[in-house]
Amino acid sequence: DCHGAACDAACGRGAASGGSEGMKVVYIAGPFRAESAWAVEQNVRRAEELAFAVAEAGAMPICPHANTRNFHGTLTDEFWLRGTLELLRRCDAIVMVDGWQSSHGATAEHDEAERIGIPVFYSQDTFAVWLRKVEKCA
Repeated sequence: DCHGAACDAACGRGAASGGSEGMKVVYIAGPFRAESAWAVEQNVRRAEELAFAVAEAGAMPICPHANTRNFHGTLTDEFWLRGTLELLRRCDAIVMVDGWQSSHGATAEHDEAERIGIPVFYSQDTFAVWLRKVEKCA
């Protein structure tokens, strides 16, 4: 069972979620930029694979990679990072794509999630365990 502050945080009743109930919204963070268009596409595909696994687990993924895959080089990196951090702040959890540590943007997203208390997951399996706990609280 889930009790007290730990339950509130796990069940999305903490400050980070704004008290939202219902389907959880989960941010997917990982490398995007790369040395070639092919390598960028591979980064996007890895993020999409994780996003689909999150959806299969029962949460709604936010995958900025898929949203902006063809925007590379159009606006400043600062614009995209500010925008993705804002999307992240509106999510209930974040799941990190393997290799996220090599990405300036994903590292910033990870650090922001920790700063504001959004649960951070490093694998789809640990995320799925958390999601099942959250669903029991509903």
